[in-house]
Amino acid sequence: QVKLVESGGGLVQAGGSLRLSCAASGRTFSTNAMGWFRQAPGKEREFVAASNWSGDSTVYADSVKGRFTISRDNAKNTLYLQMNSLKPEDTAVYYCAADRDPTFSETSARYYWAYDYWGQGTQVTVSS
Repeated sequence: QVKLVESGGGLVQAGGSLRLSCAASGRTFSTNAMGWFRQAPGKEREFVAASNWSGDSTVYADSVKGRFTISRDNAKNTLYLQMNSLKPEDTAVYYCAADRDPTFSETSARYYWAYDYWGQGTQVTVSS
C-alpha cells in the first residue's frame, strides 16, 4: 500500500507560480511511475504530467507543456510539480497518483486507470 499526501496548493494571480509536493509513504516509492492529474468543477479528471521511477522520462499534457515541470526526489519519497505562468484555466484540484507497476509508458501514463494509488488532492486557484 502507498499513501500519498499532496500539499502546496493555494490562491495565486495569473502569471504566478506554485510548487506542489506529494509525499509518499508505505511500500517502496522509488520504483513507482508517478503522475499528476487535475479536476475542475463540473469537468472530468484530466492528465497533467507523469514521470518514470528515475525522473528521466516524463510526459506532459499539451495544455501545460513548457509551463509545468514534474520532478521527484526518491531519497525524500516526494514528487513535485512546479507550475509557472499560471492561467485561470489551471484552477482545479490537483491529485498525485502512483502506479504499482514500475514500467512506464508515455501513452498509458496519460490515463487515470493506469494508477493504483491516489492522494486526497490540493486546491489550486488562479485569479485573473
